[in-house]
Amino acid sequence: KFETRRAELEKVQREQLAGAEARKAGFEGFKLTITAKAGSEGKLFGSIGTTDIAEAATAAGQKLARSEVRMPNGPLRSVGEHVVTVHLHTDINVDLPVIILAEEQA
Repeated sequence: KFETRRAELEKVQREQLAGAEARKAGFEGFKLTITAKAGSEGKLFGSIGTTDIAEAATAAGQKLARSEVRMPNGPLRSVGEHVVTVHLHTDINVDLPVIILAEEQA
């Protein structure tokens, strides 16, 4: 029984790894652009967090869960280009460039 169960678990693990590898290929060359309200000096009114990044990526065609976004330095609070890590699998992390643009004031 143990060997059968182990074989099943290893098969599931291989499938998850293959799925993560395919998703990693989808992130090659992908840059995420987010528009947010900002002051004249480039500081955001508020911040961009994991939920904002996951929703924007999904809207841009790259399915991404909030729990997969890693932001070791906390939320993004300024306009410009930032890099966040996307954790697709235990062994697979992808650097995702996030460009934050200031929203045009009317």
